[in-house]
Amino acid sequence: MRKLALSDEILLRVEKPARYIGGEINMVKKDPKEVEIRFCMCFPDVYEIGMSHLGIQILYDMFNLREDTYCERVYSPWMDLDRIMREERIPLFALESQDPVKSFDFLGITLQYEMCYTNILQILDLSGIPLKASERTPEDPFVIGGGPCTYNPEPIADFFDIFYIGEGETVYGDLLDAYKAWKKTGGTRNGFLKQAAKIPGCYVPQFYEVRYHEDGTLSEFFPVVEEAPERVFKQVQRDMSETYYPEKPLVPYIKVTQDRVVLEIQRGCIRGCRFCQAGMLYRPVRPRSLSFLKPRATAMIEATGHEEITLSSLSSSDYLELDKLVYWLIDEFQERGVNISLPSLRIDAFALDVMSKVQDVRKSSLTFAPEAGSQRMRNVINKGLSEEEILKGAMDAFLGGWNRVKLYFMLGLPGETDEDIEAIAVLSDKIAREYYTIPKEERHGKVNIVTSTSIFVPKPFTPFQWAPMVSREYAEEKREFLLGKVKAQLNGKSIKYNCHDADVSELEGVFARGDRKLCNVILQAYKEGCMYDAWGEFFLYDVWKKAFAENGIDMDFYLKRERREDELFPWDFIDIGVTKKFLLREYQRSKEAVVTPNCREGCSGCGAAAFQCGVCVGPEREKEER
Repeated sequence: MRKLALSDEILLRVEKPARYIGGEINMVKKDPKEVEIRFCMCFPDVYEIGMSHLGIQILYDMFNLREDTYCERVYSPWMDLDRIMREERIPLFALESQDPVKSFDFLGITLQYEMCYTNILQILDLSGIPLKASERTPEDPFVIGGGPCTYNPEPIADFFDIFYIGEGETVYGDLLDAYKAWKKTGGTRNGFLKQAAKIPGCYVPQFYEVRYHEDGTLSEFFPVVEEAPERVFKQVQRDMSETYYPEKPLVPYIKVTQDRVVLEIQRGCIRGCRFCQAGMLYRPVRPRSLSFLKPRATAMIEATGHEEITLSSLSSSDYLELDKLVYWLIDEFQERGVNISLPSLRIDAFALDVMSKVQDVRKSSLTFAPEAGSQRMRNVINKGLSEEEILKGAMDAFLGGWNRVKLYFMLGLPGETDEDIEAIAVLSDKIAREYYTIPKEERHGKVNIVTSTSIFVPKPFTPFQWAPMVSREYAEEKREFLLGKVKAQLNGKSIKYNCHDADVSELEGVFARGDRKLCNVILQAYKEGCMYDAWGEFFLYDVWKKAFAENGIDMDFYLKRERREDELFPWDFIDIGVTKKFLLREYQRSKEAVVTPNCREGCSGCGAAAFQCGVCVGPEREKEER
């Protein structure tokens, strides 16, 4: 029987003890003494969010298939346990073995969003691992970062030994094999990092030097050892139907954010929305075959007992075999009482037919994401959605029995005017008006429109990486402006307006396009109490402002200026396939509100064809030279 790292007395003092005891259904059990590599996988947020992350489930399964490796997990302790661990000097531990994280060979941290950066330092600090990679000894694990934020790793470069750029199914095996070989030689820590730097997709930040112009922009970024390449190439899993996928996902004993089976039907997106980082990072779109998906859906339902399966994709409607898959799932699982969830779905006749069959959705709502209120702004961001399509989808939903609709928009998009913002209120009202064209006796009560806005944050590797971000003052002013316009609509009482916090968005904007000068800001903010910055009740805006000021960093430098076309970006050494030339062309087209067709309508020459997979290959596609 495992000995728990926390005593019963401590477990009774914390909010949810099940976050820390492990032992979940399908948890992998190995003897740590009988493996050569111990890898601790970390999600730097609370357990309920981390347990819902598909990427960790995939890597956990993939690593544990190796007989020489034992992969375990750790999540950020919640604030109550964090305090106790510091007071009583309890080292952070992995859930499976309950052994200290510091005793592992690797600590792999997934970086899903910028607002988790201080939690990374919490994990290292509680583990007893030096916060800066330059201060680590042979006794410390190698700290690896992976996930979407590694596509600009510079604001946290000081804290990581290695960043893994790309999809985990590709070269992690090579990295683990290199570690085994190095371990047998008894080499130095630096020696292994040099071996890692030679593996495609592995970036070792301490092997690169950064220089700046007097205005604060980058002048040079270059490797300082021969093993480190000038450019780091994103690693892509080319065939999504010949790869790893967990058939026995972990099942927690407490409710988590996504308490269901997740079936990833494809990776990537054909749409090319200019604000969307994921749509560029994960190009080209690569679907999974039905022969791959069907047996895994069955296996996961049987191995977990979950009562819901969600089809995961950036744009589910663009999966060409969606109807065949969904109707098979209905036939296979409906008698078992399994709901089928289809996020990222365009609302059309097929979607409504499916939802009416598989879910009790009449008690909930349907979601639309127009992103912008006016057609001009939707063209600017390349959303590819007309007002006619939005209104038709809403009317189809109303005729199908729904009367609650959620709408998602962004404030602060490049080139936005007051008329574009007012158009959000007008479109919300138009949707409500559609409902009231239905005869009264056929309606299902009053219509309920929930309109939400988030503050647009420009991200690396998007056409808007050159664009300025609006100030928090602007965001707050326009939020009040939009609220007034919503109230002024004919159906204003039927429209509820919500807006994302501007302070958090501002910090996210700094980190998204930041450089190495931000490492000391993050370190100071952490030492002065910043953690769980994405959680409103813990966000300490004044502490962050102080940290920026005392480190001589002007937030506006990263936020408010439009970048020069030829500016060297902190992330330019990473090659994601999609070229900077293409992104700049798309930025210029956005200023002219010109729409670029999606990948299936015609190749726009983005550069992703270099990967020779997915939608980019076939007789109808010309192979583009990189």
